[in-house]
Amino acid sequence: MPQSRIVVVDDDPDIVEAVKVVLECNDFTVMTANNKEDGLALIRAEKPDLAVLDVMMTKWQDGFEMARELKKDSDFKDMPILMLTGVEDKTGLEFKSAAGDPDWLPVNGFLDKPVEPETLIAEVKKLLAK
Repeated sequence: MPQSRIVVVDDDPDIVEAVKVVLECNDFTVMTANNKEDGLALIRAEKPDLAVLDVMMTKWQDGFEMARELKKDSDFKDMPILMLTGVEDKTGLEFKSAAGDPDWLPVNGFLDKPVEPETLIAEVKKLLAK
């Protein structure tokens, strides 16, 4: 069976590297970007099976905007999106309950940073199985 291809988009190089290592150790092919624009370009070029997005990058809402843009694109509307973020810890705002809202937060999963490797892998596998 071919490896699932995952794009990770986060402006924190340490998070990108940690997530990449965890996913690659579990037989996923991982591509990375550090901002919204590069992430969108990479996703459009590579057509991954799943995207893992941070919420706050160059602007605090970049991940939300990326998710909305991807879900409106017929090529990516069915691609699962996992938000992996520390936004609640940094802002006190809780977004998990809005995950899945087709207009405001059209994502398939939401995990808080820091995330345990086992939790990340379980969520990725769950999303890819749908």
